[in-house]
Amino acid sequence: MTARARLRELFACALAAASADAAVDRALEGGEGDLALLGERVAPGRSLHVLAIGKAACAMAHRFETRAGARIARGLAITKDGHARALAHFRVLLAAHPVPDARSVSAADAALGFAAGVPPRDTLVVLLSGGASALVGAPCEGVGLDALAATNAALLASGAAIDETNCVRKHLGRIGGGRLAAASAAHRLALVAISDVPGDRLDVIGSGPCTADPSTFADALAVLARRGLRERVPSEVVRALEAGARGERDETLDATDAALARVRARITARNADARAAVVAAAARAGLPAVDAGETLAGEAREAGAGIVERAREALGGRAGVAVFGGETTVTVRGDGRGGRNQELALAAALAGAGRAGWVLLAAGTDGGDGTSDAAGAFADGETLARGARAGVDAEASLARNDAHRFFAREGGALRTGPTGTNVMDLAIVAFEE
Repeated sequence: MTARARLRELFACALAAASADAAVDRALEGGEGDLALLGERVAPGRSLHVLAIGKAACAMAHRFETRAGARIARGLAITKDGHARALAHFRVLLAAHPVPDARSVSAADAALGFAAGVPPRDTLVVLLSGGASALVGAPCEGVGLDALAATNAALLASGAAIDETNCVRKHLGRIGGGRLAAASAAHRLALVAISDVPGDRLDVIGSGPCTADPSTFADALAVLARRGLRERVPSEVVRALEAGARGERDETLDATDAALARVRARITARNADARAAVVAAAARAGLPAVDAGETLAGEAREAGAGIVERAREALGGRAGVAVFGGETTVTVRGDGRGGRNQELALAAALAGAGRAGWVLLAAGTDGGDGTSDAAGAFADGETLARGARAGVDAEASLARNDAHRFFAREGGALRTGPTGTNVMDLAIVAFEE
C-alpha cells in the first residue's frame, strides 16, 4: 500500500467514527416502540418534532428516521447545496454557506415556525452540525441581508476564529444564542450535536441556537475592532451592535433563562473521536501512532510550516503516524482559490522540500476546504518538484492564497465530496523511516 493510500484509509476510519450515523446512534437507545433519547425514555403518546440544521443535517435526519421513524410527527432538514438527500419524514430546504443569502432568511423563518409549532406535550429534537450559522442566517431588526452577508464575508477573510465569528453572528441574527429554544413551547427540547468547533463549545456550534450565550453585544463590537473590521463593515451593523451594548436591544439568552431549563444537550461526535479512530486503525496495521491532540490553530501557513517537525517529535523520531486535529484560519491577502487545509499542506511542503520519508494529509472532515472543490491535500518532500514540473510555483501560490490551483495541477488535491459529518480538520503525518 502506498503512503497516500494508507492516509486515505486512516482518514476514512476517522470519518466513520465521527459520522452522522454514529452521532445519532449515540443519542438513541431502543427503537420505535421503546425509545430513549439522550438517556430519557420517550413516553408513549408523545411525538418527536425533529429539526436538523447544518452540513450533516440530511445525514443525521436519515439515521434518525431509520431508528425512530414512527415516532416522528414532523421533520425539517436545512442544509447547504450539494448535501441534500431524499428523506421520508422530513421536508428539506437548501440555503447558502458560508455566507447567508435570501434562502437562509427563508430557512430561518421556517426553523422558527417549526419550533413554535411543537405542541407543549411533545418534544422538539434539534440535530445540529457545522454550517448552521449561515444556513439560518436571518438578520435582526435594523440590519439588512446584504449588510449581514458582507459582515460574514469580512469576518471569514479576516482570520477570525470561529468563536469570534459566531459571537458577531449571534448578535446580528434571530436564531443563535438560545433564541431557537425560546421560540418553542415544547415541554422538552433535545439537542444532539456534531461538534465542528475548538473546545467542543455548545454555545459556539451553529451559534448556539439552544444554548446559553456568555458573549455580549460589547464582545461582538470588540471582535470587529480586534480584526480591524469596525470601519469596514456596513454602518448599520455597527449601529445595531452599539444599540445592544447600550441595552436598547435584548441580549442573547443567559444560563438563568427559563426557556433553556427544558433543554437536554449532548455532543455525540467530535474531533477527538476522529483522532482516536486514526490511532486505532494505525495500530491495527502495526504502525506506532500518536494523537497529537486538538492542536491545529492559528494561521494555516504558520501551522503547516512546523507540523512535520512537531509530528516527528511526537513520535520520538520513530516511523509511524501522528494525527493532529482542530481548525486553523486564513487571513486572505491574495485572489487565489483554496482553503485552510490546502494552505497548511502547501506550507508543510515548502518547509519539508527535498526531505524524504514523510507524507502529510490535511483535510476537512466535511469534505470541503474553503472556496475549492477539494477536502484538502497531500504533501511530501517531492511536492514542490512535482509542482515545478506541472508549471506552478509553491511560494507564489501560497502568497496569493492559491493553494488549490497548485495542488490541482501538482496532483495532491484530495476530493471526497460531502462526507455527512463535520468535526473540524485533521492533519495526518506518516513517517516511513
